[in-house]
Amino acid sequence: MAAPAIDIGDGLPLPRRYWSVATIAIALSMTVLNASIANIALPVIARDLDTTAARSIWIVNAFQIAVMVSLLPLSSLGDVLGYRRVFRMGVVVFTAASLACTFSTTLAELTIARAVQGLGAAGIMAVNPALIRFTYPRAALGRGMGINALVVATSAALGPTVAAGILALGPWQWLFAVSVPMGALAYLLSGRALPVTEPVPHPFDLPSAVLSAFTFGLLMSGIDGIGHGHGTVAIALQLIAAVALGVAFVVRQKTLPAPMLPVDIFRRPLFSLSVASSVCSFTAQGTAFVALPFYFQDVLGLTQVDTGLLMTPWPVAVAITAPLSGRLSDRYPAGLLGGLGLALLCIGLLLLAFLPEQPGHADIAWRMALCGAGFGLFQSPNNRVLVGSVPRERSGAAGGVLSTARVMGQTIGAALVALVFGIVVTHTTGPTVSLLIGTVFAAVAVFTSTLRLASFSRSDDGAKVA
Repeated sequence: MAAPAIDIGDGLPLPRRYWSVATIAIALSMTVLNASIANIALPVIARDLDTTAARSIWIVNAFQIAVMVSLLPLSSLGDVLGYRRVFRMGVVVFTAASLACTFSTTLAELTIARAVQGLGAAGIMAVNPALIRFTYPRAALGRGMGINALVVATSAALGPTVAAGILALGPWQWLFAVSVPMGALAYLLSGRALPVTEPVPHPFDLPSAVLSAFTFGLLMSGIDGIGHGHGTVAIALQLIAAVALGVAFVVRQKTLPAPMLPVDIFRRPLFSLSVASSVCSFTAQGTAFVALPFYFQDVLGLTQVDTGLLMTPWPVAVAITAPLSGRLSDRYPAGLLGGLGLALLCIGLLLLAFLPEQPGHADIAWRMALCGAGFGLFQSPNNRVLVGSVPRERSGAAGGVLSTARVMGQTIGAALVALVFGIVVTHTTGPTVSLLIGTVFAAVAVFTSTLRLASFSRSDDGAKVA
């Protein structure tokens, strides 16, 4: 039996709000942990399935591509069917696919299961920001976004440790089996805890979903091909097709009363600048996260355990600063908080690029923590603006854009590092060049974030939630 309708401006009543936050956190941490531990386990999986390292990358790529192509369609479906319903469907699909991964015996089986798992993860990620918006009061939305960033950062920090512990006790299949009880718990809690929003009275636009999927799928494949040195003709054809389909997609959105890609909202400087800042910041983060492990292991000769420990200060610092910046974002403009945070990220990346020849662990750790602190200071206010600056009935579309910007930035960052490593001969120079590129993207993000100070405004529309 659903709870009585309440004014969405007040959020969910206590203690239901806490249960809603816990449900979202369990599902979100499940997807982040799964992505992290799968990356670490690739060498083990490749050996066990008797495949090459290059082919095993599809275990990761299948998941990422599935997430990317389905984020916007599923966020739109959340507007149409209700965010809780899409969230619960995502949890079911993700949990079932995790079980399929556990019993996979060939690379093909595991890759297909991972692609389905990506669809489930997209269902969770696409409506997660909208559910947070309907869970918290308007005046505390920044706090909710901060807690969300805390969950993501903590899960990312725990990923390497969890993976190492599981692999020390059992086979790689256990890595995926962990998600099954987490998914079951999230599904059971979601039935009563999550807000039940009123669906928007417009049909789901299937042609837009197809155009979106092919646009982002081809774009992601083309960017990945650049980084990995695929054939020039094949890359060019993919990017040209992506641009052509993207234009058709955008043109169609302009004719719809409730577009899947909120092109009408992009006309708002506050929204468009926040999206640009998000893409640039995640590109900067992506270059660092891909390049630094090569620097630690190939240049400094450190072990995988040392590498994991040295990567940890970044997400730990995010986990500390994100809730604080979330609270501050309820009082201060995102342009100011985001600009300061991105400036810290920019300085931190520059300091990492010019580390001494034989740096100690402490030399690296405090620089990583500086980057994470800046990134966390930026994230919560930026996400608050992306979700809070659009009408409440369009929260799903805004959440889809937020998640798409994150995945796109991370993809571009990883592709740039691969491209640099393909051009630069020495492993010593490659990470440094990559970090300098990340610094440039962080500097651009400082500029776009600061421009929002001239566009700062708040607007919250009333709605009903069950």
